[in-house]
Amino acid sequence: MTATTKPPRSRFALAAVSLLFLAAFAGLIALGVWQIQRRAWKLDLIQRVDARVHAPPGAAPGPADWPTVSADRDEYKHVQLEGQYLPVAATRVQAVTELGPGFWLLQPFQTTGGDIVLINRGFVPNERKAAEADAAPADTHVTGLLRLSEPGGGFLRKNAPAQNRWYSRDVQAIAAKLGLKQVAPYFIDADRAAPLPSDPKVEPTWPVGGLTVIKFPNSHLSYALTWFALALMVVFAAWRVYLEERRRRRSHGA
Repeated sequence: MTATTKPPRSRFALAAVSLLFLAAFAGLIALGVWQIQRRAWKLDLIQRVDARVHAPPGAAPGPADWPTVSADRDEYKHVQLEGQYLPVAATRVQAVTELGPGFWLLQPFQTTGGDIVLINRGFVPNERKAAEADAAPADTHVTGLLRLSEPGGGFLRKNAPAQNRWYSRDVQAIAAKLGLKQVAPYFIDADRAAPLPSDPKVEPTWPVGGLTVIKFPNSHLSYALTWFALALMVVFAAWRVYLEERRRRRSHGA
């Protein structure tokens, strides 16, 4: 026996250390498996959304379906409406898009059935604050992607309806500000009416629709690999502890 060799651990201490390693290993494996399951769910969601976006436009959910409209089932559906825009100025909601900073133009649209749906007609840049784009268009047919309301605010700022300052497309709050009733619990991102000019010097026709960002972060595989790698590190650490304990017992003749 050498003076530097530590004595063997007690059975209780070994049991406690073993349980600690086992709990850590099981927890890390469970987290890895959960991330694999999340990845499968995310891939299915991406596939379903892609199918919705590129499908021919169908009828938008009517009042009978409004209570059951959900993100999993309805968001990003390609829909269409018939009717007319109400003669009110567009509500401007702050936005940042691939075309720069500016505003979304949200306009109430009354369907042939008498229901009202807010239409995000598209984007206008900051310098277009008083442009003719604010006026209600004469269109009677709208196609676009169904989006769910964004209550509260955005850009780390809350909506201020009294000052008509909007940072998110909060359907209920905007409808209340406009004094509208029987409004759908969603809005529609209108399709792009015309392609963007290829010449950057040529200004597009505002507002520009079709700028919906459809992006779902999918880092679940890397997260799963991280958790599994940590689980292997726990196994390696447990193996080192086992070897060290065996060396101690041999040194002490245990």
